[in-house]
Amino acid sequence: MNKLLIILLFTATFLAPVTLRAQFPGGGNRGGGVQNMNVGHFYGKIEDANTKKPVEAASIQLIQNKLDSATKKRKDVIVAGMLTDKKGEFSLENLAVLATYKLKITAIGYKPIEQKVAFELNMGAGKSGDMSSMLSAVDKDLGNIKLEIDAQQLREVTITNTKPLLTMAIDRKIFNVEKNLTSIGGTAVDVMKNVPGLNVDIDGNVTMRNASPQIFVDGRPTTMTLEQIPADAIATIEIITNPSAKFDASGGGAGILNVVMKKNRKTGYNGSVRASIDSRGRPGLGGDINIRQQKINFFAAANLNMRKTITTASTDRTDFLNNAEGHLLQKNGPVGKGIFGFGRTGIDYFIDNRNTITVSGNMSRGQFKNSDLININRDTVFNDINGLDSITSDFGRRSSNSTNNFRNYGTSLSYKHNFAKANKDISADVNYNYSKNDNINEFATQYFYSSATPKSPLIFEKSEGGGSSKFFTSQIDFSNPVTDKIKMEAGGRIAIRDFYSYNNNFSKLSQSRPYFPVPSLNNEYKYKDRVLAGYVTFAQQLKKFNYQLGVRIESSKYDGTLISKDLAFSNKFPFSVFPSAFATYKLTEKQDFQLNYSRKINRPNFFQLIPFIDYSDSLNLSKGNPDLVPEFTNLLELSYQNQVATGHNLLFTAYFKHTENVIARYQFKDKNPSPVGKPDSVIFTTYANASKTYTFGVELTLKNKIASWWDVTTNLNLFNATLKAGNLPGGIDDSQVSWFVKMNNSFKLPRNFSIQLSGDYQAKTLVSQSGGGGGGGRGGGGGMFGGGGNTPSAQGFIRPLYGADIAIRKDFLKNNAASLTLQVNDIFRTKLNSVFSQSVYFEQNTERRRDPQVVRLNFNWRFGKIDVSLFKRKNTKIDTEGMQGIGGGN
Repeated sequence: MNKLLIILLFTATFLAPVTLRAQFPGGGNRGGGVQNMNVGHFYGKIEDANTKKPVEAASIQLIQNKLDSATKKRKDVIVAGMLTDKKGEFSLENLAVLATYKLKITAIGYKPIEQKVAFELNMGAGKSGDMSSMLSAVDKDLGNIKLEIDAQQLREVTITNTKPLLTMAIDRKIFNVEKNLTSIGGTAVDVMKNVPGLNVDIDGNVTMRNASPQIFVDGRPTTMTLEQIPADAIATIEIITNPSAKFDASGGGAGILNVVMKKNRKTGYNGSVRASIDSRGRPGLGGDINIRQQKINFFAAANLNMRKTITTASTDRTDFLNNAEGHLLQKNGPVGKGIFGFGRTGIDYFIDNRNTITVSGNMSRGQFKNSDLININRDTVFNDINGLDSITSDFGRRSSNSTNNFRNYGTSLSYKHNFAKANKDISADVNYNYSKNDNINEFATQYFYSSATPKSPLIFEKSEGGGSSKFFTSQIDFSNPVTDKIKMEAGGRIAIRDFYSYNNNFSKLSQSRPYFPVPSLNNEYKYKDRVLAGYVTFAQQLKKFNYQLGVRIESSKYDGTLISKDLAFSNKFPFSVFPSAFATYKLTEKQDFQLNYSRKINRPNFFQLIPFIDYSDSLNLSKGNPDLVPEFTNLLELSYQNQVATGHNLLFTAYFKHTENVIARYQFKDKNPSPVGKPDSVIFTTYANASKTYTFGVELTLKNKIASWWDVTTNLNLFNATLKAGNLPGGIDDSQVSWFVKMNNSFKLPRNFSIQLSGDYQAKTLVSQSGGGGGGGRGGGGGMFGGGGNTPSAQGFIRPLYGADIAIRKDFLKNNAASLTLQVNDIFRTKLNSVFSQSVYFEQNTERRRDPQVVRLNFNWRFGKIDVSLFKRKNTKIDTEGMQGIGGGN
């Protein structure tokens, strides 16, 4: 600036008299001379009028009124502009010094300011030769300009950022857990009960379109179960019914449920503290915090919950024996008490605007104790060779007590680099999960004649089991928008899982005697599976039409060893190809069609493969089948989405799924493996590869704003499921038309009250035959979570099931920072799980009811730093990251 002033001084000394005379006589030409020398400089500082702190990223605009040569009319033109820096300072240079300007200042959360500014040159000093005095005015300090907070604008920002309960996209639905009142204080299972398109049974098993989806956490597979994840730690649930080649091919076409944990990247600090109590006297505590300062973002959450579950169950069964028919009536009421804790923490380090490293870890630990008393009544009708019938009757009691402990630890390291080109990025991450469990189960069984005389001695049994799982994944994803119409993505993944399990069984005939081992029932088992995968996708947009083609290649290998029997087995698929294709046609700005196809695989899980016997119910034994092979599924979907009007959205999907070598349950009769006090032969439930299944159906999801205070989300699923199981011993072909509907009502009432009323109805449906991709089975590592025994399901159906939940919430304190929520589940006590199953060996009806009409009261207090300038900083617009932010779960 000093050099510029020296040059200007010499120039003005020689030319000023000529220039001024040419510019001002008679108000003539004002277009040349000094005005054309763009040497003016405005600078200043923007402050908060109350705190006196600098306001960063305020918009500064310098406006000049000029003649438009085209229209011959004068109009305002922006001649300079910028955003203030961290100190609230701004600097506008190279300005015409004789023009008149308007300075406009705006910032989110503040009232705008407009004021006239000019360079006020001292022309008299120029004529007298005092050029330094005249020219000092071209470098003008506008001072500290103070902005007043606009409270109304802040309220509007808050309203704009309020997320809906459900966001619908053509490839996924996003359920906002923070808006779901009925799951507050619960687990992820309680969340799933309210997610459109999902069905949750009495035991917390989740199905989507009659199959078990894969469970991801933050876009990656996990060893945690849904019962181990607190609902208050979840931000959103992403429902992906037909993942592309970018995602893992496992799951058999059952789709993906991605649990996105809470993590906030807004600068400053914020968090919440929670407490709850239910009608059974079980408390819960929790909290989370997020701190973002400059390049570091720290987040942490913790929950501690206690639970008590009460179940009533009954089984009525008829067994078809060689020369007899047996009738059994079994009633029980298992009670479970448990405590579990969950913790999660991590750090995001923003190296610069384009590079981010994230390190995170989580831990869950808990103990559950279950007790049960099973009352058994049996009648057996014998047919002799003369056609005469004889009947024997007895009854029995079987008590059980179990203690189960689990621990789960996980850690993740990820890196993301954004290239200078928009939307071009590369990311890599490494994930490791370790889980361990142990359990002790004790049983006491005795049978009596109808006269109450003991028929057999009191038999005591005990099983001790446990196991561990180590799960390692590593992957890399690259995304490159070749042009604004073409995009390519590619990536690779390796997944290695090590699993170990043991189960030791003991028995005795007197409570005072020591247990003796029963080696024939013992099992010790380990397995290791490995999946290598790579994918590539190509997408192009052609006006209203866009498409994506993809292919995924996976190589898998499985090695298992039954240590207790010194047996080893393995299977491998060195090369499997999984194509996908998506095509979308945009009818209007509010309507579009999408057609998509993908091929998936469902590999048998550990509990379906391991050949040890689950003896938690002596009349319903089950074991795995190590000879199972994976099932392959072709999935086709046609979707139509229409944003009918403001507040009214529609998503309609027709789908078809065809599966070969479907993994199905079936039953057979075999010798009783226990040497003491049991029937000579019993019925086993196991798994085998049936021929095929077909499922086709339609799904409709509606979002409707009935009034300003009433929102409704409705999901309807109508489908037909056909199972071809004639290739199995005693198996038959079966088909069933069924439907499922779920509705969620949200009401906003005066005085900061809100109500959520949700309900669902499931029509008669076939018992799910496939294990799906979500795991499952009999508990981890030889665990016996019997709760009344297994339910055989060679062929059968589930009778209609329906229920409703309600929650009422009151927000209070300043800015509604605190809330009280009262919840009641199964308010009409209608959720009765009733299953009919049959085979050539038996017919059975089972009814179970679990935890009806439980009341829970929750308190939540939210805190945080309020600084309106935080709304404007870079990279703070992302509140949480789902799979679309990290390249998916390939």
